[in-house]
Amino acid sequence: MGKPTGFLDYKRIDRPVTDPAARIDSFGEFHTDLTLAERRIQGARCMNCGVPFCQSDFGCPLHNLIPEWNDEVFNDNWTHALDRLLKTNNFPEFTGRVCPALCESACVCGLYDDAAISVRDNELAIIEHAYETGLIEPRIPQVRTGRQVAVVGSGPAGLAVADQLNRRGHNVTVLERDDKPGGLLMYGIPNMKLDKAVVGRRLRRMETEGVSFVTGVDGAAIADRLLAEYDAVVLCCGARNARDVAVENRDAAGVHQALDYLTESTKAVLARRDSDINARGKNVLVIGNGDTATDCVATAIRQGAASVRQLVRKPAAGQDARHWPYHSRSGKADYGQEEALAKYGADPRLYETVAKALVTDESGALAAVVVDTAGEEKTLPCELLLLAAGFTGAEASVAQAFHLALDGKGRLGGADYRTANEKIFAAGDMRQGASLVVTAIAEGRACAKAVDEYLEGYTNL
Repeated sequence: MGKPTGFLDYKRIDRPVTDPAARIDSFGEFHTDLTLAERRIQGARCMNCGVPFCQSDFGCPLHNLIPEWNDEVFNDNWTHALDRLLKTNNFPEFTGRVCPALCESACVCGLYDDAAISVRDNELAIIEHAYETGLIEPRIPQVRTGRQVAVVGSGPAGLAVADQLNRRGHNVTVLERDDKPGGLLMYGIPNMKLDKAVVGRRLRRMETEGVSFVTGVDGAAIADRLLAEYDAVVLCCGARNARDVAVENRDAAGVHQALDYLTESTKAVLARRDSDINARGKNVLVIGNGDTATDCVATAIRQGAASVRQLVRKPAAGQDARHWPYHSRSGKADYGQEEALAKYGADPRLYETVAKALVTDESGALAAVVVDTAGEEKTLPCELLLLAAGFTGAEASVAQAFHLALDGKGRLGGADYRTANEKIFAAGDMRQGASLVVTAIAEGRACAKAVDEYLEGYTNL
């Protein structure tokens, strides 16, 4: 199978100068004596463009520096490409769909009136080709250590921990308090962004490989039992304490936290029923400007909202003054804003705007929101208000159940992923605060190494 269509061609920053054989490296120096192969072994490079990956604070935490697309796919060696990809990313089918690809906005190729390396799409193409052609096969450990590990929480961090420790030969049980495993992958990210069939496909494969999933069980409720029966416990319970807003009539019917809205909406889609929190025919306001807010905008559009607007506290971002190699913080529209523009004819974002008060009707239901837009007060019709203002940390009840304490920012676990109890570890959003799926996977991988070393005295993960 040759080069697939629909993906950007591999590009590198090499440009001819006076000598056709000469190249300019990322720091403006000329090279005429290095072959491409020699340049490849100088160090980790992103897609062989000759630049240390991203050169920024916003690079992919998975350190996925391998040029599997150009080296392997263009040579029709999909098997080797897959092997190299899976060495650094347990779930490229997830990141290939939901990662904001900070590496691409920091890619040096964008400096040359050219597109950045399409890292996310390239990796998604590799993993999906592997599924379609049967290249990806269950990796079942041939030897078991006899060690028992409980992972509380089945989001991307918990799944990465479980996947790594299972490969090492430990017996891993993942506990999820919801009715389906997957955490935010299952219920926090809308189906149109991450099809749940994709999540289910990976979960079934992990079960085949030996990971056990137990749903409908709150790990915090059986904390003492887990500590007594397992050799190690890993807490990956997320940072689910949502930030609230202090406004008049906050308790009005029609005001919901974004995660509650997205969870109910996804459950309704999977059950083929109407959502109990529905935007159909309503004027919707979303408070926030992150990925969760964008998902709320897109979901409300699909439910048939009469209008959707987004309240953004900060002013509209212009061109990032720091430029490359830092991730752009411009106000570029995401998919939700693009869809709103197409549907309603205007960008839904109202910058420098905050909610001042909620107006209710005779029944106590939300009818409008009084907002302050750059010093000007106005009243916007609204029957559904979604709060997507971020999160303040993990749930204290989980830590308390395991006789631990969160820090001042609502986090648990130190730099080595350990807690005050030597057999309890923490990873993902619970340890570092709310972040990206790709970061959670990296957290899970690193935590698994710490757990393995604790159990075996060394680690080869």
